[in-house]
Amino acid sequence: MTLSAGSRVGLAGAAVVGVAFGMARYAYGLTLPGIRRDLELSEPVLGLVAGATFAGYLAGLLLARPLAARRGSRAPTTVGGVCGAGGAVIVTVAQSPWLLAAGAVLAGSAGGWVWAPYSDIVTGTVAPREQPRALAIITTGTSGGLVVLGGLAALAALWSWRLVWCGIGLAAVAAAVVNIRLVPRTSPAPHPDGRRGGASLARTLRVPAAYSVVYFAVVVIYFTYAADVLARGLPAAAVPALYAAIGVIGVVGVATGAVAQRLGSPRVAALCLVTVAAALALLGWDGDSPAATAASACLFGVGYMTGSAVLAVWTAELVPDRAGAAFTGCLVVGAVSSVAAPALAGALIPDLGLGALFVLTAAVSLLGGVALMLPGPSGGGGPPRRPGPHG
Repeated sequence: MTLSAGSRVGLAGAAVVGVAFGMARYAYGLTLPGIRRDLELSEPVLGLVAGATFAGYLAGLLLARPLAARRGSRAPTTVGGVCGAGGAVIVTVAQSPWLLAAGAVLAGSAGGWVWAPYSDIVTGTVAPREQPRALAIITTGTSGGLVVLGGLAALAALWSWRLVWCGIGLAAVAAAVVNIRLVPRTSPAPHPDGRRGGASLARTLRVPAAYSVVYFAVVVIYFTYAADVLARGLPAAAVPALYAAIGVIGVVGVATGAVAQRLGSPRVAALCLVTVAAALALLGWDGDSPAATAASACLFGVGYMTGSAVLAVWTAELVPDRAGAAFTGCLVVGAVSSVAAPALAGALIPDLGLGALFVLTAAVSLLGGVALMLPGPSGGGGPPRRPGPHG
């Protein structure tokens, strides 16, 4: 059976995005208890390394578009695969905090390299009628990656946290090979995004950008420290189960475009922040309860995947002629927030404790959601006229 162009690109994109986002980007938090135990690192150092992984993601975001302009949109996705594989291998063998940080940062950069270029690949190589389906398949790759990450964590519980990173390295190599075989080369096409209207674009995106600051900060706190919370009161199997549940439930994110058409993107974004707040609060208050943990994973899966997808939908609605630049701009703002949040959390944990940190983060997320629901300039108006590229 011959696959269509949309199916080939969609499957390759789902594989690469699944490894880069669902695995490499958040594996550090999953393996944090084992890293702390084996390398004997302090909370501030662990928090700084977590923040540095998102600095790598930010670097990938900033470098992907110039590389695509010179070498075509497939080039950044290939670089992302190499970074994911190389970084995972370095973490696997790391015996010092410096080597650990170098590998984690390199692996963390993979997500920045691969996210935005797939929009250009799909629009440039796939027939218009197949584009929504291809983008939907790519979007769900993150959920699949989280499920695989949960499976690796279950196996690692029998041996070592290093098995998780070894598995990510192998998965990154496999995804990169699939990507090269299934995704056609695209011609270099200089992006005109920076030539006009930078100040106007910033004004238009001020509310989605503010949402990005809150959303990415609270999400990274959850992913960085959730495993730590569970490890202190529940069996080891609870951690991989949490990640797998987030991935399975997160598949609902493929419906984001349709929901945003009905409710409006700002309202969907607000609901996502409220949902993530509930997930954080459950772990903060009752992280040693299996029922609370299961409820938290389900809520977070919905809020995380939908919250990510709605940002792409929202920016495309506001700036349809420069959707790529708008989306990337908000991702960059969110990446900066992702760098700062774990470092700040690592400094606060010794005094507050993990439970209080999660409750405080939940309050920030809740306040952000409430602010988006208040009357006033929301940046999105009413329901959109058409779905965005990732909805």
